Amino acid sequence: MLLKQTFTGILLAAGFAATAQVLPYTDGHHAWDPDSLGNHRAVLAVPAPSKVAYVRIDWRRRDEHPENKRVIVTDAQDHRILNVKLLHISREYATLLFDASTGKGTYYVYYMPYKNEGRSNYPRGVYLKPDTTASATWLASAGAAKPQPVQVKELQAVDAFNSFYPMEVIATAAETRALLAKHKDAAYLVFPEDKMHAIRMPHDLPYRWIKSGVQQSFAAGTDRGCYFAFQLGVYALQPLENVQVHFSSLQAANGATIAAGELSCINTNGRAYDGSPLTQAVNVPAQSIQPLWCGLEVPAGAAPGVYNGTATVQAAGQKPTVITLKITVNEKVAVNGGVNEPANMTRVNWLNSDLAQQNTVIAPYTPLQVQDSVISLLGRRFTIGQDGMPLQIASLYTPEMTSIGNAAHPLLTEAIHFHFNKPGADDFLHWKTEGFHITRQDGGTVSWSARNTADAMTMDVQARLEFDGFVAYTVKLTALQDLDLSDIKLHIPMQPEMARYMMGLGLKGGNRPDSLHWKWDVAHKNQDGAWTGNVNGGLQFSLRDENYVRPLNTNFYLQKPLHLPASWGNDNKGGIDVYPKGKSIVYSAYSGARSMKKGDVLYFNFNLLITPFHPLQTDFQWTNRFYHKYDNLDTIKGTGATVINIHHGTPINPWINYPFIEWKKMKDYIDEAHRKGLKVKIYNTIRELSDHAYELPVLRSLGHEVYSPGKGGGFSWLQEHVDSDYIAAWFVPEVKDAAIINSGMNRWHNYYVEGMNWLVQNVGIDGIYLDDVAFDRVTMKRIKRVLTQDGHPGIIDLHSANQYNKSDGFNNSANLYMENFPYLNRLWFGEYFDYQQNSPDFFLTEVSGIPFGLMGEMLQDGGNPWRGMVYGMTNRLGWTDVNDPRPLWKLWAQFGMEHAEMIGYWSPNCPVKTGNDKVLATVYRQQGRTLVAMASWAPADTTVQLDIDWKALGIDPAKASVKVPAVAGFQEEMVVKDGKLPVAKGKGYLLWIE
Repeated sequence: MLLKQTFTGILLAAGFAATAQVLPYTDGHHAWDPDSLGNHRAVLAVPAPSKVAYVRIDWRRRDEHPENKRVIVTDAQDHRILNVKLLHISREYATLLFDASTGKGTYYVYYMPYKNEGRSNYPRGVYLKPDTTASATWLASAGAAKPQPVQVKELQAVDAFNSFYPMEVIATAAETRALLAKHKDAAYLVFPEDKMHAIRMPHDLPYRWIKSGVQQSFAAGTDRGCYFAFQLGVYALQPLENVQVHFSSLQAANGATIAAGELSCINTNGRAYDGSPLTQAVNVPAQSIQPLWCGLEVPAGAAPGVYNGTATVQAAGQKPTVITLKITVNEKVAVNGGVNEPANMTRVNWLNSDLAQQNTVIAPYTPLQVQDSVISLLGRRFTIGQDGMPLQIASLYTPEMTSIGNAAHPLLTEAIHFHFNKPGADDFLHWKTEGFHITRQDGGTVSWSARNTADAMTMDVQARLEFDGFVAYTVKLTALQDLDLSDIKLHIPMQPEMARYMMGLGLKGGNRPDSLHWKWDVAHKNQDGAWTGNVNGGLQFSLRDENYVRPLNTNFYLQKPLHLPASWGNDNKGGIDVYPKGKSIVYSAYSGARSMKKGDVLYFNFNLLITPFHPLQTDFQWTNRFYHKYDNLDTIKGTGATVINIHHGTPINPWINYPFIEWKKMKDYIDEAHRKGLKVKIYNTIRELSDHAYELPVLRSLGHEVYSPGKGGGFSWLQEHVDSDYIAAWFVPEVKDAAIINSGMNRWHNYYVEGMNWLVQNVGIDGIYLDDVAFDRVTMKRIKRVLTQDGHPGIIDLHSANQYNKSDGFNNSANLYMENFPYLNRLWFGEYFDYQQNSPDFFLTEVSGIPFGLMGEMLQDGGNPWRGMVYGMTNRLGWTDVNDPRPLWKLWAQFGMEHAEMIGYWSPNCPVKTGNDKVLATVYRQQGRTLVAMASWAPADTTVQLDIDWKALGIDPAKASVKVPAVAGFQEEMVVKDGKLPVAKGKGYLLWIE
C-alpha cells in the first residue's frame, strides 16, 4: 500500500492526466495468437528507453472484475516484460508502470489473456489470474524514479469479429451520472439506434449514447420492398412492466401513406413457431437496458419520399415516450426484398413467418379419406369409437414392407380406453357418450370431438389425425363434484404379434419383454412413452399434459428436462405397466390415487404415431450413395457417390447452422456439382446456433425465448460478448466457431423455414443433413415442403449419436425422433451405437429404420458390413476409411439392386433360411437372380445349411448356381456346394444365386 501511495504521489506531482479519454479501436488482423494472449490489447508508443514508464489505459471494459484477470506487457517482438507494476485497475481504466529499457517503439498490453481447458469441441476459456513477476530491485528503483509518460495509440482486437467497438465500449460512471442528471424525473430513457449498431450490453450505457445524448427522433433511409429494422433501447431507471411500442402510420408530404400495420416490434408481438399469434410481456429491471427491435415492411409499391410518423414507447403506469420517425424511401426497389444481405438485418421479420404452415399433403402421402367412422391414410386405417377414442388401428403394409397389400393387420385387440377407479373393489365411473363429431376434414387433417359424461365427471375429447399417421388427443377431465379416485388408467391393448418389439421406457430397442414396470423420473430420464410393434405395423405413444414443453437433447437434457405432467405423473405416483392379459399385450398407463374438488380440471393428453409411415424406398437406398465430406468434385464423382453432405466447419459452410455468410461460395460449388450430375446437401439444423449469426443480438433481446438459460462460460468470444445466461455448445477450433444452445420450440424455427426456402431458391441445395433434431414435426413438415417445392429433391437424412445415456436422459434415438421419421429419406445412427455386441432385434428397431419405412447407414467404427447388408446398410463414404463401401456399391451395380425386391429375415415369406436362428438371411430378389445377405450373431464360428425356396425365387434349382462373388475387404470368391457354408463369428456373406 505504501509503495502504491508513493507511485501515486509521484504521478500527481508530475502532472499526469487523470481524466478519461476515448481511444481509437482497431482491427489487429490476427497479428497474435489469442489462445495465449487473449483477444484484446492496448498498443503503446514508447518515445525513448526508460527504466520506468507510466501509462494510463482508458479501456472502458464491459467485463466485470477486470482486477481478477492477468495483464501481460510485451515489447514489439512479443517478449514479455516481467518488471510491471499495476497501480490501478477497474472497468474504466488502468494505470501501470513497466520497464521499457529494452528500447523505444511499440509495446503491447494484453489485458484479457486466457487458456482453453476441456474438450477441443467444448472448450472452457479460463482467464488467467493476476501474477507478480517484477523483481524487488526494480520495484525499489521504480519507487524513486520519475516515470516516463507513454502514449496509448489504440486499443486493438485480434480481429473485427472480436472488437468491442462501438456498442460494447462502456460509458464511465461519471458520464452516466451526468447524463441522468439531465433527466432526473424520468422513469426510463429511450435511445433510438440504427440496425447496424446492435445493442449488446444489458446494463452499461455504451459511450456512443453519451456522445449522442438522449434523442427524441430517428431518421434513416431504406429501399422499397425491403424490411427495414431499427432499435429502441429502453434504459430503465426503475422497474418497468409491460413495455409496449405503438406506431402511427407514416405520411409523406405528397400524401403517400404507409399504414401503421406495416410497423411492428418483435419483442412484444409476433407469430409462434406453430403459426399461432404470440404476445409477450416485456418487463425491464431497474438499471437494465432492453433493446426493442422494430421493423418496417416497406411496400414494393410505396412512392419514394420522406415519410414521417411516430413510435410511442409505453410502460405500465409510466408516461409514454414518443420518438419521431423520419424514414426516407428510396426510388430503388430492393432485390429479393433485401434478404440476400442478412448483415443488414433484413431477415429479422422472418422470426414471425408463417411460411408452409398450411397442412398440405406431402409426398408420398395421400389425402385422408373418411367413411363413417373410418379414416384411411397411406397404408393404414383408423377407426373412431363413439367416445372419440381409437376403436381400431390397422396396417395394410405387407410383411416385406415393400408395398401396401389388401390384408388388414389390426394392431388392437379392443379399443384404447380409460379406466376411472374409485376406492373399493370393482367400483369405477360409468360413462355415457354423446358420440363423436367430425369438426374438420381436409386432405391433411381430420379432427373430431366427443363429450362423455359420468355422474361425477365430464371427459371432453378433442383429437386429430394427420396424413402421416400422427394422432393427437386432448382429453380434458372436469370434476362435477368432490371425488376420490384410486386410479386413472389408459389401456392400449395390442395384438401380441403386432407388439413383438418394443423401444422406450428404459428399454433399448429389441424384443418386447413379457412384462415391464416403469415409473416417471423426469429429473433424470427423458422418457414419456414408447414404441411397440412389428415391422409392418406398430404404435408409438407419448403421455403429455397441457403444460408440455419439449426438453433439450443431445448432452443437454439435464439442463432442461421434461416437466412432470400433473395428470399422468401425479407427484410421481404414476407409471406404465406392460403385461399379457388374455389375447392382449396391455400397455397400462396409470396415475395413482388422487382427490379432485368440484371444478378441478386435468388433462390426460397423449399422442400416437402409427407405424410404418410408408413402404421401404429401396430404390432410393441403392441409387443414392452418400459422400460425407467436403472435397474436390471430380474426386467425389470418381468414387461413384451421387449425393454430397457438406458439414459445417468447411469453406462453403463454416458456421454451424448459419449457412448464410459464405452462400456465394456454396452456390458456386453446388452449381458445379449439378453440372457433374451430383446432388449437394448441407448441414443445417437449429439445436444450436453459431456466434457468427448476424441476428444474435436480436435473439438475445428476446430473453429466454430462443436461447436457453444457463451458466455461460465456453469459448472466450461467448464470455466476452454474450457474457452470461446461456449454454455454450459445439465449437469448431479450425474456424473458431462457437455455438449457443437453442431453447427448443420458438420463433427461430420460423426463421429456419424461411432460411431453408431461401437456400433452395437462391443457392440450389438438394436437401439437408440433420445432426440430431431440436424441433418437432410441425417444423419438420414445413421444412419438407420448402425443400421439395418446384420439383426439388428435398433429401433429408438424420444422424444421431446414441441418446441412451445419462446426459441425454436415457432415451432411444429412434424413439426420440420418430415424429420426424415420416419426412426423412435416410437414417445414420450413429456414434456410440454398438454394431458388434447388440442383437439383431436391436439392429432392426433402433438402427435400421425398417419398421418405420426407412433405411439407414452405419457410423461407429465403420459399422459391421456383413450385418449391415442384412438391413441394406453400409458405412458412409468420406467419414472414415474403415469398411469402404465402394466394393459393395460396385456389386450393387453389377447385380442391379435397384430392380430387386427386399425380403428381410423378419418376413415369414423370406425364401432363404440358414437353419440357425443366430445366422440370418435377407433376400434381394429380381427376375432370374437373387442376392442373399447373410450375417452371423452366433457366439462362435459355425456352419449353416441353406434352406432355399426355389419356387419363391423363381429359379430352377437344377440350373441354379450359388456362388460367393469376390468383394474387396468383404469376402473372397467361392462356390457353394450342397448349401453348406462355414460362417465366421460376427461376419457373413453375400451370395449370388441365378
